[in-house]
Amino acid sequence: MAGRRLSPDEAALWARVMATVSPLSPDKIAPLATATDVPAKPAPKRLAGRVAKPMPLVPPPSPKPVAPGITLDGGWDRKLSRGAVEPDATIDLHGHTLTSAHGLLDQALERSRARGDRVILLITGKPPRRESERPHARGAIRAAVGDWLHASRHAAAIAAVRNAAPRHGGAGALYIILRRARSAPKS
Repeated sequence: MAGRRLSPDEAALWARVMATVSPLSPDKIAPLATATDVPAKPAPKRLAGRVAKPMPLVPPPSPKPVAPGITLDGGWDRKLSRGAVEPDATIDLHGHTLTSAHGLLDQALERSRARGDRVILLITGKPPRRESERPHARGAIRAAVGDWLHASRHAAAIAAVRNAAPRHGGAGALYIILRRARSAPKS
C-alpha cells in the first residue's frame, strides 16, 4: 500500500525514533528515508499581496455525532440513569464474533430507524475487570462498539450513547438514543 511521503519534520522525527531502536537482525533492515528524500513543499502562491494557504491533503474529520453529555438534556440523562426509560428495541451481541456483532448491530440499527425507535438497549457484555491480565479474554465487542457507532452509516441519526441502568444490564449494556426522525414539510 503506497502512502503519502513524510514531511521534512516527520522524516526528522522518524529518524530520531529509529535511532533509539536496536534491530533484531541488521541484514533485514531497509534503508531509512531521509529529509533529502522527501520533496520540498512548493512555495505558496501570492494573490494580490497575500499568501494563499495551501489546501490540506486530507479533509478534517467531521465532528462526532455521538457526543456524550451534549445532545441530551438533563431530564433525559436522569431518566436513563434511573432506568425510567423503557427501550423500544434490544440488541444482544452475546455469543457473536466481532464481525458478526458488527453486522448485527448495523442491521438492527437500520430496522430501529425504519420503525422510528428512539431508545435501543445494546447488550454487549461486561468490560474486563481492572485487575485482569492483558490481553483480555472478554470485552472486545464492548471496546469496539464506540468506534463502530461513530463510523457507521447511522452515526448522524445517533443523538447519544449512555451506560445502561442496573435494571437494564448496568456495565454490560448501553443505551443508544436515536434522533427524532424529521417529518417531511407540509406543502
